[in-house]
Amino acid sequence: MAKISLHLTGDPEADAVISRDPLALVIGMVLDQQVTMEKAFRAPSELARRLGGSLNASSIATMDPEKLAVLFKEKPALHRFPSSMAARVQEVCRIVAEDYAGRADQLWKDLPDGPALVNRLTTLPGFGQQKARIFAALLGKQLGVQPTGWRAAVSPFGRAGSYLSLADIKDTESLAKVRAHKQAMKAKARAKG
Repeated sequence: MAKISLHLTGDPEADAVISRDPLALVIGMVLDQQVTMEKAFRAPSELARRLGGSLNASSIATMDPEKLAVLFKEKPALHRFPSSMAARVQEVCRIVAEDYAGRADQLWKDLPDGPALVNRLTTLPGFGQQKARIFAALLGKQLGVQPTGWRAAVSPFGRAGSYLSLADIKDTESLAKVRAHKQAMKAKARAKG
């Protein structure tokens, strides 16, 4: 993974973990539902601490599921739904361990085009079409993972200069713009409702 500096958590240490460890980044994306983005992407750093300092897909995949759930439930809980998300993270780690030699960055390598990237991401537990497109947009915009046709495959999240999702967050200013966009979309949906 290229040397990058993601700014998704508001915590420099947690941002450093997701910036240097592809598995941490994937786990953060798995957890990014029904909790704040900051909590979701801080969780991999805390999980690594609870596991003794690092994340390893094979180790997590083969852990006793109940022990992993206990780690997720430990205060502060890593997610609003710690048991179910521990199971989901464990399944993602199993896929990374078995299908990608334990290297999460292999999920986005050696693909012919953007649609193949999105399709591969949708095979992960918890990754529907929208989550896969947002994550692929993050990979393209901030990590340089740009297979042919990636912007079209992740539409509308790949648009340059947009502030639609976490793929566009690089600092506090862009975070504010993304939040404003999301609030406007929610207000629009309520007005139609």
